[in-house]
Amino acid sequence: MKLLLNKTALITGASRGIGLAMAKKFAAHGANIAFTYMSSEEKAKALELELNSMGIKAKAYKSNAASFAESVALVEDVVKEFGGIDVLVNNAGITRDNLLLRMNEEQWDEVMENNLKSVFNLTKNACKTFLKQKGGSIINVTSIVGMKGQAGQTNYAASKAGIIGFTKSVADELGSRSIRCNAIAPGFISTDMTDALPEDTKQLYFKQIPMARFGSAEEVANVALFLASDLSTYVSGQVISVCGALNR
Repeated sequence: MKLLLNKTALITGASRGIGLAMAKKFAAHGANIAFTYMSSEEKAKALELELNSMGIKAKAYKSNAASFAESVALVEDVVKEFGGIDVLVNNAGITRDNLLLRMNEEQWDEVMENNLKSVFNLTKNACKTFLKQKGGSIINVTSIVGMKGQAGQTNYAASKAGIIGFTKSVADELGSRSIRCNAIAPGFISTDMTDALPEDTKQLYFKQIPMARFGSAEEVANVALFLASDLSTYVSGQVISVCGALNR
């Protein structure tokens, strides 16, 4: 059964990692996919071709989610091209890790703009379409770091904690219009960066995780699929951790 048949999803930062897994998962369940990228144009175009070959409509957009003006244009272009938006996934984000005493203003501001302001930019602009359609699902990608903190990531933790407060507030504001807003908080997820870690370093991380392994991007995408679909029509204002019981 295809859970997102004939729906349109807009996913930011989908050329790699968790966003890439979500785009493929949603497409496999029948959703048309609009997705953004910043610099990985070759990967984005390859993904666009792959998704279209799955029998759905897909289009890549080069857009900076941290820019309000570009977010306005993006939503307008997607609505014009696809006829509407049913699911918004705010996934775009960056890290600029450093200890607080060594962190400069630029590192703080850059993370806040890319991780938190971007969520405001896209959500505010997509809401006009959701209100007109009288429904929609917003999925914000936060992190367990935003729930428990992490040394060397005060900027990242603050931005991800802000997403949680934003998610709950939006759910309160728009729930009466059948617009749902939830967040997913991934823990340690297997990526190119974690795959390159020495085995002894991985084992140290595994000791912190009750399930004793990293999660996969697909496991995060599975939760996003649930939140995007009609299986979760009475789920809103929630933060779902995908972390192998690390944040319990």
